[in-house]
Amino acid sequence: MELNIFLLVIFAAILHAIWNGMVKKFDDKVISVSAIVFGHVPISLLLIIFLPLPKIESVPYIILGAFIHQGYQINLISAYKTGDLTKVYPIARGTGPIVATLISIIFLGLLISKIKIFSIILICGGIFTLGLFSGGLVKNKKEIYYSLATGIFIGLYSLVDGYGARLSLSPLSFIGWSFILNATIFPFTLKIINYHNVLNRVFKEAKNIFWIGGTISFVVYGIVIWCFTKAPIPIIGALRESSILFSILIGFFFLKERITFIKILSILFIFAGVLLLKI
Repeated sequence: MELNIFLLVIFAAILHAIWNGMVKKFDDKVISVSAIVFGHVPISLLLIIFLPLPKIESVPYIILGAFIHQGYQINLISAYKTGDLTKVYPIARGTGPIVATLISIIFLGLLISKIKIFSIILICGGIFTLGLFSGGLVKNKKEIYYSLATGIFIGLYSLVDGYGARLSLSPLSFIGWSFILNATIFPFTLKIINYHNVLNRVFKEAKNIFWIGGTISFVVYGIVIWCFTKAPIPIIGALRESSILFSILIGFFFLKERITFIKILSILFIFAGVLLLKI
């Protein structure tokens, strides 16, 4: 992996940890997640006005990706309802790269070196360690189910968006259209799971997350999508999940969370995986 791509993804991981810290700190996770989804729209509108249209070949990927994001968002909200964020989020994020790697190798014919596969396993193993064992064992089976389902959708949308962006020849325009479609469908998804007037609550209760968090989240995914077009998607996906490492540090310095043995072990696994990815 080229150094500039590596550093860009690490930068995106740091930003990813920042906007997730905003979501984590907000009491109602449905509202905070919704604020991020709708917060993608302003910058998306600017980009689709000034950038060229994506190639027609990428349109099915935009549509499919938007619907896969609905599955991700439904399961994420369900996971937050049944479990604690500190367990749900790591399990979900650790599953995504594994799913993307397996699909890429088995069905898409991607060739990845053994050292890269081991690196991905180390990163995901460190993330799983944090989710499964930090703060005690998981007791609610639904918490595991929804977290794993969320991770499966993360792996799926990463592949669909990555290949779609490659076909589009305009990755930022591609993701702009995808996020607008996603935000358009999302209110109907929320109604299906009995959440109403969420947009009004976002503007009343979570303006900062909408404007700041949504913009940061867009920048993060914009960087990741561009990097998907330059390097294997599973490797970029795993490297992005090193954001968990920065989340731990943000939690320690700004949210007054304790650094436990499990967190230290998780940091070591993830850090080792990140170093091996660069070799």
